[in-house]
Amino acid sequence: MGDSTVVVAPTTAADVPDVAAYLHRALNSRLTAEQWARSMVPSWSCDAPNHGFHLRDGGAVVGAALAFYADRTVAGRPEMVCNLAAWCVDDEHRSHGLRLLRALLGQRGYTFTDLSPSGNVVALNERLKFQHLDTSTTLALNVPLPPRGVRAITDPDRIADRLSGRQRRIFDDHREAGASRHVVLDVDGVPLYVLYRRDRRKGLPVFASLLHVSRPELLPRAWARLSGHLLAHGAVATLVEERVTGWAPPGARLVARPRPKMFRSDDLVADDIDYLYSELTCVAW
Repeated sequence: MGDSTVVVAPTTAADVPDVAAYLHRALNSRLTAEQWARSMVPSWSCDAPNHGFHLRDGGAVVGAALAFYADRTVAGRPEMVCNLAAWCVDDEHRSHGLRLLRALLGQRGYTFTDLSPSGNVVALNERLKFQHLDTSTTLALNVPLPPRGVRAITDPDRIADRLSGRQRRIFDDHREAGASRHVVLDVDGVPLYVLYRRDRRKGLPVFASLLHVSRPELLPRAWARLSGHLLAHGAVATLVEERVTGWAPPGARLVARPRPKMFRSDDLVADDIDYLYSELTCVAW
């Protein structure tokens, strides 16, 4: 088909199966088409306009850019956030890739985040006025240390019982999110809620990344228990971002080139941006 037949369209619920099959074929075959489809539909409630945009040529999907939307409250104000997620275009249609990005960024009223830009996308985002987040990261080996009286709670119903207010809502919203893993650490009767994901580095799926820590000040006391818990669940090491925890585990090594994360907003500053309600919580690549 020729370039004149390539159309950009919002990805609706009806398009999800086709786009999911495309992403399985063209981007990451470790996720089945069914897993991609489940990942594309967030577990939280939101009046999202679409699931991103996609390209079709003669009816066939030839490119896609996913998006995850969330209605957030920041400093007491409502804020609509659009997280730019997986972006993939077939080589023969590469010239149309920017049409997908323009369609996403052309939606007014949103703060945009890109929490997994790679390659040339970083420089492109910079030209589009995205700002970098400080992603200073340390890598801590997980070891089976004595838990020092801290209990780990992993049963979903028990976690729900231990949380309240904003933390309970975060858990409820991400309970079924495809990449989200949850643990509550009981520190002298005070619940420390940690939401993390499993990550790959150099093709090895043996890392944990902390995405949300409810009470960072308790993490040093709970680290031994958390480290052992993560090791028992297959994570040899943990990637700890300072902006998430405000702290680095003893003996952790500074990552020389941490992965970039970016945002563009008329209203928010870097400290307002977190990793919840995003691709990081939904897509287990």
